[in-house]
Amino acid sequence: MSEYRQTTPPRNGGEEPPPPPPKWDEVDWDTWTPPSPGEGGPRLGGGPDLRPLFALIDVMRSALPSELRDQFNSLVRELLLTLRALIDWYLERLPGPKPESRVEDIPIE
Repeated sequence: MSEYRQTTPPRNGGEEPPPPPPKWDEVDWDTWTPPSPGEGGPRLGGGPDLRPLFALIDVMRSALPSELRDQFNSLVRELLLTLRALIDWYLERLPGPKPESRVEDIPIE
């Protein structure tokens, strides 16, 4: 009989691996608080880490002269609105039942 032998050293010096980050729908959002600036905190699984992108945008905004800052804010706003429109377009194309909209007739007197 052959025995199983580990040929590579265990990760983390033999300690237990860290638990996976919580899923988006497993977080209690009523009690959740954002991590402090120096603390990374656990990330939610299922998506890319966007913190470096937001940090870059903040650095660029602070480095701009005041007369260009409003234009940069408008540019970031337009970029976010475009991203939102792309997400809405993609969601409309997904197969499956569409969520029902509750419409209430309000009489105008």
